[in-house]
Amino acid sequence: MTAGAGAATKSPGRTAPSGKGLLSNGWAKLGLGLILPVLILLAWHLSTAAGIFSPVQLPAPRTVLEAAGELISRSELFSHVAISTQRVLLGFVVGAALGISLGALVGLSKIAEVVLGPTIGALRAVPSLAWVPLLILWMKIGEDSKVTLIVIGAFFPVFTTVSLALRHVDKNLVEAARAFGLKGVKLLTTVQLPAVVPAIFSGLRLALAQAWLFLVAAELIASSMGLGFLLTDSQSNGRTDRLLLAIILLAILGKITDALLGLAEKWAVRRWS
Repeated sequence: MTAGAGAATKSPGRTAPSGKGLLSNGWAKLGLGLILPVLILLAWHLSTAAGIFSPVQLPAPRTVLEAAGELISRSELFSHVAISTQRVLLGFVVGAALGISLGALVGLSKIAEVVLGPTIGALRAVPSLAWVPLLILWMKIGEDSKVTLIVIGAFFPVFTTVSLALRHVDKNLVEAARAFGLKGVKLLTTVQLPAVVPAIFSGLRLALAQAWLFLVAAELIASSMGLGFLLTDSQSNGRTDRLLLAIILLAILGKITDALLGLAEKWAVRRWS
């Protein structure tokens, strides 16, 4: 009786905050996402201040900021960021377009799957650095060889996800579309690709991450600019502060581009799903 009376006195309009409600707030999500980076930064500062690591092993955060300021004052940092971003975006767009095209072909055609599938699967297993000497031989050391390596890195995740997703599109949905006279490219663009939009964007996000990974290998090809070059040049000169700066910038740029692609994914899912 007492328990029932107590329950009856609770206000029906007042509910305890739920985790789901908290995560629906953009600022709350941002704050929660910043907790770990802040803790890492704090641990980094405390460990260097306590002398646990030497400045060569792990420079203090302030030293890395000073290295960034030095490169900015020499008008070098933004040039490194701009050329690397340009290479990644160009390679990603070309690789993703090829991945969607060939993935759709292999996913929809049994003949294409038999003819192309084994070869593409074998090439996917080749490490990124294995392509470098061949690309230098074929394309010399210009931009073409660097962008081509990033294209290779971006191609395989998109190809794999699109081809697998299209094989599992609801056959009843396809038959219904054919009954309304849709076929060929019209069927693909109107029914089949929209049905696998989430899978396509999963592949695109993996491809974008892969493009940033392949960037470092690409900029080993006799580069004089870019974040990959900054990494290797800093290692050669013993500039751990610049090396850490390059790693941090790669992480930030990768997250920003992934977030932008995430916004495009939300729009596409609302539009076609």
